Amino acid sequence: MERGHPWPLGVHWDGHGINIAVFSAHAQRIDFCVFDDSGRQETRCITLPARTQDVWHGYLPGAGPGLVYGLRAHGPWRPDRGHRFNPHKLLLDPYAREIVGRFEWRAEHFGADAQHAGDMDLRDNAAQALKARVIDARSATARPVHPHIPLDRTVLYELHVKGFTQQHPGVPDELRGTFAGLASDAAIAHFQRLGVTSLCLLPVHQHLDERRLVGLGLANYWGYNTIGFFCPDAGLASAAGGASPREEFRAMVQRLHEHGLEVILDVVYNHTAESDENGPTISFRGLDNASYYRLPPDHKGAYENHTGCGNTLDLRHPRVLQLVLDSLRYWAGEMGVDGFRFDLAPVLGRGDHGFDRQAPFFTALAQDPLLSRLKMIAEPWDVGPGGYQLGGFPSGWLEWNDRFRDSMRAFWIEGSRTRGEFAQRLAASSDIFQPRHRAPAESVNYVVSHDGFTLADLVSHAHRHNEANGEHNRDGHGHNLSGNFGVEGPTDDPAINATRRRVARALLASTLLSQGTPMLAAGDELGRSQQGNNNAYCQDNPTSWLDWARADEDLIAFTTRLLSLRRQALPFANRWYDGLPDRLGLADVTWLRVDGSELHGDDWRRPDGRVFGCLIGRPGRSRVPLLLLVNGDAAAIDFMLPGGAWQALLDSSHPRGEAAWTGQGEVLYPLPGRSLLLFAALGHDIVL
Repeated sequence: MERGHPWPLGVHWDGHGINIAVFSAHAQRIDFCVFDDSGRQETRCITLPARTQDVWHGYLPGAGPGLVYGLRAHGPWRPDRGHRFNPHKLLLDPYAREIVGRFEWRAEHFGADAQHAGDMDLRDNAAQALKARVIDARSATARPVHPHIPLDRTVLYELHVKGFTQQHPGVPDELRGTFAGLASDAAIAHFQRLGVTSLCLLPVHQHLDERRLVGLGLANYWGYNTIGFFCPDAGLASAAGGASPREEFRAMVQRLHEHGLEVILDVVYNHTAESDENGPTISFRGLDNASYYRLPPDHKGAYENHTGCGNTLDLRHPRVLQLVLDSLRYWAGEMGVDGFRFDLAPVLGRGDHGFDRQAPFFTALAQDPLLSRLKMIAEPWDVGPGGYQLGGFPSGWLEWNDRFRDSMRAFWIEGSRTRGEFAQRLAASSDIFQPRHRAPAESVNYVVSHDGFTLADLVSHAHRHNEANGEHNRDGHGHNLSGNFGVEGPTDDPAINATRRRVARALLASTLLSQGTPMLAAGDELGRSQQGNNNAYCQDNPTSWLDWARADEDLIAFTTRLLSLRRQALPFANRWYDGLPDRLGLADVTWLRVDGSELHGDDWRRPDGRVFGCLIGRPGRSRVPLLLLVNGDAAAIDFMLPGGAWQALLDSSHPRGEAAWTGQGEVLYPLPGRSLLLFAALGHDIVL
């Protein structure tokens, strides 16, 4: 073996041979082990001959695509000092582009002796370990062209690749549940019918199923347990036409781009599938545990657990930061991805003293010529100290707004929020984002995500029903601000069902017409249910898969109407409104009482005041003047319309949102209970 170069990290073919570069600051030797095509038989093991700045490297002439390999790291076995080197454990390359084999929970995969945790386990796991396969990166097609949809036109649509198409009758059987299925004509037709712009895919990186789940006959369906940060999950690929998972993923992205759709990945750079000190040695732990993970300074045999998943990646280390950035650039530059949603994102900005919005990770992204142009979305909380950071991310980042979620749920379902709280959330949570000099569109407004009840279950269940998860119904959120309106779960009572559907439509309307960037969870427009399971992370079965056969066509039409209105009228621009009169005495937004007068002072905080209006836009300006009316009470009420001529565009009390009223203002309008209505000034063309 020749010396090669210490860059790029990983194993790369140049047409004549492969360059191997592996980071480890504390190893004493790294071996490169070659296997037969099946990955079962080790044929040779070569020590990397050179070390440069903690990167071990070498060059193997004549080797090329298809070669199957693994790594062995030699060094101190001192768990008390954070070092867990065990050369008996074959290790997966952190930069692997394709993974060979299927991980099975076996005793040989654990670095420590099962009976004596302080001792090294001497059993060799090479035959069963995951390996990597060298790819021909030069076979990739031209670099992708990103749609770059403006934020004020963006509508996020969160979905699971498998769950979306697994039961779709319009998707060919052999493509259901796969990347190719998501790019099928039937799937694209639904996206375009709705009017969503950006598909947010639950994790597609190669992941592992936790040992507990496997023992219960379950699987980590959501995939938040990554082991391969550069590998599409082979379980989501159809292999149609002999394509590799990587090729199929690229083709999916390309076809979605051709139809004007963005692809955003939910990514998990906060922890790995190796879990805590009792977990297996698969890759990072065996290569350099003390560098890859955050370890308590006074107890380096354990792990800091800011993720709730056993370990926390340490982005304070330059090489760990590089791993994350290299992975992001790969998915954006080679695979065509248009943005990322970061799970437990505060972990990425944690320094020595907690979260820092100027952490190296954020600085590196801001200057990157590729990544800085893409959509970056934070889940702005983790489970560590000071982990709740809504509004605390750098300018330009979008953030999941759980304050919007909880306030809208409480207003429409519990009746426990004031109109002042509702208005703040409707107006992009200006109390949170505006003081930090953030744009309104950086608030991601949602009432339902993959994590929790579906929309239909939110208005049908007061309690979680997670018994199928194998934790005696203890998992999942216990406080959901949900309700059942009289009966827990499904009912034949027409009045209860009508109320549930009406509240669900009001929640959808509040989300999709709000200021900020709206997010819709796939299937909520179909009326899908998970039978009250609000933590279906381990349910890879019809509980989680979209049931297209039972789709609610009225609700689909209602959602489509909402998004059409947002696209044509865009009720709120991506700027902050102040409500102050201009030189002509006209305000950009005016909040109204039921009698048509302006809301002021204590009116906002009155618990019995749950009816109000919002007049948006100054008459005579370029934007269409709009009027939004909200009735959070069960009973209908007459609302005095402001002056001018108005046309009703949306009535959420109607199953499809249809509204036919047209007339002059300064008259009483019968505003239905539990409803949201939208009017536009006459004389503007809005096609529905």
